[in-house]
Amino acid sequence: MTRLAALAFAAAFSVNVLAADPPPGQARARPCSVCHGLNGISAQPDAPNLAGQPRQYLVDQLRNLRSGKRPSEVMNIMARPLTDDDIAALADWYSSIAIEAKEKP
Repeated sequence: MTRLAALAFAAAFSVNVLAADPPPGQARARPCSVCHGLNGISAQPDAPNLAGQPRQYLVDQLRNLRSGKRPSEVMNIMARPLTDDDIAALADWYSSIAIEAKEKP
């Protein structure tokens, strides 16, 4: 009985640890959060919101920033080291965030 309880505890602990891991895009977005906010809602007036943007738009813009096709002093540097997998993960993460538009009071 004690062995069974120990196995159940170990199984429950491993599931909780796995459940606590953020999605790959969310983990990769940590440096982005300085300007674009923790959940893709911009923390700075000159940085766009990324939450809820269409996936393909995000992929295209990150690729264009990476290559320099879309000039941006800061973002060209930030996007340069991104791999295609990084870009896909970031686009998946930001496009999965639900946003709600409301009129300003």
